Amino acid sequence: MSRLYFITGTDTDIGKTVATCQLLRAFAALGLRAVAMKPVASGCEWRDGGLWNGDVAAHAAAGNVAAPLALTNPYRFQPAISPHLAAREAGVGIDLEHLAACARQLGEMADVVLVEGAGGWYAPLGEDSTMADLALRLGAPVLLVVGMRLGCLNHARLSAEAIHHSGLPLAGWLANRIDPQMARYADNLATLRHSLCAPLLAEIPHSSAAERDSLAAEAVLTLRP
Repeated sequence: MSRLYFITGTDTDIGKTVATCQLLRAFAALGLRAVAMKPVASGCEWRDGGLWNGDVAAHAAAGNVAAPLALTNPYRFQPAISPHLAAREAGVGIDLEHLAACARQLGEMADVVLVEGAGGWYAPLGEDSTMADLALRLGAPVLLVVGMRLGCLNHARLSAEAIHHSGLPLAGWLANRIDPQMARYADNLATLRHSLCAPLLAEIPHSSAAERDSLAAEAVLTLRP
């Protein structure tokens, strides 16, 4: 039976895709079939007659399951704006049940499915729906990517509290060092380890190699199906 995880972050551009790709490679290293899903992607480019997204391409390269784009990235938009605004401009309604159906189909093809949200926990998908609503529809444990920079303590604790109040489990978190000059990094990390009621799965260093590295297999053993 496949395991599904929803990956959110403390903000946009804090490394959710880097973390997702590292997780994909780590699960694959354990001999598991691992695939990712980007339900909604904005900021896409036109390539070969269709919309292409760099995050989705990175997922495909890191995972080991060849899945149709219609399942791994059901909604694609060109403007680099909030998904709900891009969908509105395109005259499209983002259907949570359709996204859940795509995730279920991916679950039939893989042992682990990682669903990477856009933006943060409450990033809107429509007038009355958010990424949190999608996670609830999926019923998936949540992984939180914390962008380690000034202000992350507040953002991480607020995100973790919102996830907790949703009723979904926070299965773990990853510390992504997006600011290499962050003052008192170790002290901030220790504060988060004390205040977040979930295991720290890994620290991701600030380097171009982080986009290619894999987390140690031990870091994801607790998440293994």
